[in-house]
Amino acid sequence: MAAIDNVVAKIDANLDGALARLFKLVEIPSISTDPAHSADCARAAEWLVAELVSLGFEASTKPTAGHPMVVAHAKAQRRDVPHVLFYGHYDVQPVDPLDLWEAPPFAPRIVDAPEGRRVVGRGAADDKGQLMTFVEACRAFKEDGGLPCDVSMLFEGEEECGSPSLPDFLAANKAELKADLMLVCDTGMWDRTTPAITTMLRGLVGEEVIIRGANRDLHSGIFGGAAVNPIHVLGRIIADLRDAKGRITIPGFYDGVEELPEEVAEQWRKLSFNQEAFLGEV
Repeated sequence: MAAIDNVVAKIDANLDGALARLFKLVEIPSISTDPAHSADCARAAEWLVAELVSLGFEASTKPTAGHPMVVAHAKAQRRDVPHVLFYGHYDVQPVDPLDLWEAPPFAPRIVDAPEGRRVVGRGAADDKGQLMTFVEACRAFKEDGGLPCDVSMLFEGEEECGSPSLPDFLAANKAELKADLMLVCDTGMWDRTTPAITTMLRGLVGEEVIIRGANRDLHSGIFGGAAVNPIHVLGRIIADLRDAKGRITIPGFYDGVEELPEEVAEQWRKLSFNQEAFLGEV
């Protein structure tokens, strides 16, 4: 049996325990956008630290202006191995309206759905399930003799509210978090049976635009059409940001951006993506 087969076998053997641990984490209502749940966010962070320490990681919470970060490190027995940094988040979205839930959102359970069995509970799919998947993989590797590479973990508690503390934290802890490779397990799945590795994510930019028009309220019956309406100017600006094919028209926007390799495009085409079906439910 290959080494990785041993690890997979241990993951399968540990399934009941892994589910029990996931359930404990999902039971914590770590809603980052609600100040009433700040203590729950701290509790989720401390729970993760205790779990990682039990696995032999050096782990601790790190304070921020908002909810705490969880940082953990463990080394492989070999020295000629890469260093991997894994990112996840322990905070979850609010649960309102509660009357649309078939069961309490923080009482996780296993249900039989048309596409197969699944864990249902707030955060089970974003991002506590993915986070614990990586933790359980590390557990299996350690039980099989040790980690295959040096591993660091960074779990934040503010992803669902825009990660306001993350940039400053990364800048202040750059040396500690330096790694050869970073893994983010907070992306989508193609389907239940098709493995996928996400290598690109959409970016985000925010700008404030000020459009100055008249210096006082104007009567539309007198000035309408003659005076420039700032909302019309803004509408033209927004409309001109993209061309008919959806490409950004801002000069220099694509400078330094590599074109999609044809081999990657071909892999995508083999997925038989159906845009009508994809958009059919929305």
